[in-house]
Amino acid sequence: MSVPTVYDLTLPILEFLGDGESHRSAALRNHLAQRFTLTEAERNEQNPSGNNKLVNRISWARMELRDAGLLEYVGHRTGTSRITERGRKVLADRPSRIDKKYLDQFEEYRNVHKKDATKPEKKLLDKVNEDTPEENLKAVYDTIRSHLANEILDMVKRCSPPFFERLVVDVLVGMGYGGSREEDGKAVGGSDDGGIDGIIKEDRLGLDVIYIQAKRWENMVGRPEIQKFAGALAGPKARKGVFITTSTFTQGARDYVKSIGTRIILVDGRQLADFMIDYNVGISTETVYELKRIDTAYFEDE
Repeated sequence: MSVPTVYDLTLPILEFLGDGESHRSAALRNHLAQRFTLTEAERNEQNPSGNNKLVNRISWARMELRDAGLLEYVGHRTGTSRITERGRKVLADRPSRIDKKYLDQFEEYRNVHKKDATKPEKKLLDKVNEDTPEENLKAVYDTIRSHLANEILDMVKRCSPPFFERLVVDVLVGMGYGGSREEDGKAVGGSDDGGIDGIIKEDRLGLDVIYIQAKRWENMVGRPEIQKFAGALAGPKARKGVFITTSTFTQGARDYVKSIGTRIILVDGRQLADFMIDYNVGISTETVYELKRIDTAYFEDE
């Protein structure tokens, strides 16, 4: 048979994880290859991009299950999975198939894919639609980027606080602030940091500095935390600060920064993940596709 589709894999993956143990991707891949009686050629089949098709589809299926809270990644890497209590309940219900329609019943899944659902041109993981090839390519790109951002944020949330503080400095250096990580950006951190986790020069000349607060939180950041940060900036008479969190900000926090003289920029978890993608922090380019068009000027008569 051919390599199973993403939604042909979701239920078998969850069933394999049903023993409650943590399993690495290699073990999962071997199990699924045997379950679907794939030939050696099918196991090694590649996508046009050169990636292993089975590995790629397993990765997408795992992400779909994770977005719905049915499995979780274990440790600091995304290669090991474990079923959640919700996943156990789903198995107890004995569904015949776990596809996008089934996963839509879970609020976490809907929230993750809400951005996709608001775009008329995007049909997540659909095989056929009536858009032009260029529109389809854009939709697929947006889908892959959205999943990548979720993967990045999940990884960042499981990093240690000191690593997170260094990461946000790396992101700002990557965005062009300062000159280099070694010369112009540094993490402060520690119990006596005075509410400042990092300092970075605004430009290569160091005409001004930006103070950083980094919160690796799950709960929303409210106004009190922003007020504390503003107070910490008053000590060194700083005029600019960036507050970065893995979660989100309350409306009260956003309203507060608009009402004070000190310039404070708020960056939530999704924005941080997008910055990491845009400025290649913690990621690498896998494949590049070029879209070309006819150069009509070349064919014009003299």
